[in-house]
Amino acid sequence: MRLVIRWFITFVAVIVAALIVPGITVGSTNAWVAYAVMAAVLALVNAIIRPILTFLSCGCIVATMGLFLLVINAFTLWFSSWICQQIGIDFQVETVWAAFLGSIVVSVVSFLLGLLLPDE
Repeated sequence: MRLVIRWFITFVAVIVAALIVPGITVGSTNAWVAYAVMAAVLALVNAIIRPILTFLSCGCIVATMGLFLLVINAFTLWFSSWICQQIGIDFQVETVWAAFLGSIVVSVVSFLLGLLLPDE
């Protein structure tokens, strides 16, 4: 059940990012499906690829006092949108700045909604 709640939080965060950030676009047909698939793909990329990127760039993360994690988050958002486009989902992150701002919005909204979850 907790996995479904986490996915729903990511789903809402992706919707908020698409509404706020210029440069993140979703096709008009089946927008809800695009948001749902993007949330699932983003969760998989964050679970599989993000730890590898974090490990490989730990020197940059330490040197920038953690700010390089913003670059990693932007890359994972962009890469997730690329995967969605490859499978036929019309969710697009158009620019680097859109990926950067979108990753910040997704992180903040996910954090705030995650505070509503009870601890086990």
